Amino acid sequence: MRTALTDLVGVEHPIVQTGMGWVAGPRLVSAAANAGALGILASATMTVDQLRSAVREVRSRTAGRPFGVNLRADAGDAAERAELIIAEGVRVASFALAPSRELIARLKDAGVVVVPSVGARRHAEKVAAWGADAVIVQGGEGGGHTGDVATTVLLPQVVDAVEIPVVAAGGFHDGRGLAAALAYGAAGIAMGTRFLLTSDSTVPDAVKARYLAATVKDVTVTTAVDGLPHRMLRTDLVDALERSGPARALLRAVRHAAGFRKVSGLSWAQMVRDGLAMKHGRDLSWSQVLLAANTPMLLKASMVEGRTDLGVMASGQVAGVIEDLPSCAELVVQVMGEAREVLERLQRTLVQ
Repeated sequence: MRTALTDLVGVEHPIVQTGMGWVAGPRLVSAAANAGALGILASATMTVDQLRSAVREVRSRTAGRPFGVNLRADAGDAAERAELIIAEGVRVASFALAPSRELIARLKDAGVVVVPSVGARRHAEKVAAWGADAVIVQGGEGGGHTGDVATTVLLPQVVDAVEIPVVAAGGFHDGRGLAAALAYGAAGIAMGTRFLLTSDSTVPDAVKARYLAATVKDVTVTTAVDGLPHRMLRTDLVDALERSGPARALLRAVRHAAGFRKVSGLSWAQMVRDGLAMKHGRDLSWSQVLLAANTPMLLKASMVEGRTDLGVMASGQVAGVIEDLPSCAELVVQVMGEAREVLERLQRTLVQ
C-alpha cells in the first residue's frame, strides 16, 4: 500500500511502531522493520553509548531496512544524540516534543527525515512551518503523556491545517483503524500498545498478561505521576500516588530519582533541569518535578523487571480490546489484510 508516508521513509506499509521507553529496543524495532513497518528506537532510556550500540544492532538485524530513533527534544544532550543518528545513517528522527527550528534544520540538512509527535493543531502548524517532513498526531486515546482531544476530532483538524504527511496515533490496533485514518486523510497510523503486545516485545510475560486482562475501563488518565496527564493501566501504585500527601510523594520521588541517576548517568542538576523542562507552564510541586525527570524508572520497574506492583504501565485505551500476542510480522500482515478488505468493501459499496 503506497502512501505519502511510505514514499517519504521508504517502508512497505504505512504503519509506525512508536518509540516506547524500555519497550522499543533493538529486538522489537528490528521485528517491526523486517515486517515492513517503520520501527522506532526509544532513546530516552538509553545512554548515548547504549543508543549507538542499539542503532548498530538494529542495522545488523534489518539488512538496510529503514528505521528511526525517538529523541527527547527538551533533553540537555538532544543535539549530541542528533549528531549520533546523523553519523550512524539513521533514516528517521522522531520527537515526543517539538524540536527547535535549528535542530530540525540540522537533521534535514544531513538527510534525516524529521517526524515530531504533536497533540494539538497549533503544534502541528508550528513544526510544519519549521520544516518538519511529517507529523504524528496523537489523540487522547493514546498511551503515555496525552491530551484530551479524541483522535477523530484532532486528526481531521491537523490534516486540513498542514501540507506534510500526517500519521494518526491514539486508538489504533487493526486494519479497520488504518482504513479509517486513510479516509480522514492520514498517510498511515502509529501504534504503541499494539506493538508492545506482540511476541517480539521484550516486556515480561506477567506484564503482558496484565495488559491482556485489562478492560477499557481499566485504562485511566492520571496527573499523579508527574503532574501531566498520563494514560496508563490503573494499579495499586497509581491509586497510592493519587492518595499520597506532599511529604510522602517527595520521598518517593527522591528514591526513584536516585535510581534513575545510576541508570542514566545524569547529575541531580541535570535531572531537575529536565524535569523543569517538562513543566510546560504548569504549576508542579518539587516531587512532581523529580518524578517528571525519573518517570522512566517507574516504567522500567514494570517493562523490564516485571514488577507490576512497583511500576507504572503506560497504555493506550486499545489495551482493553487486545486479546492476543502475534509476532510483528503476523500483526502487520493482519492489519494490512483487514485494511484492504475494508477499502475494497467500501469501493464495492460506492459503485453499486
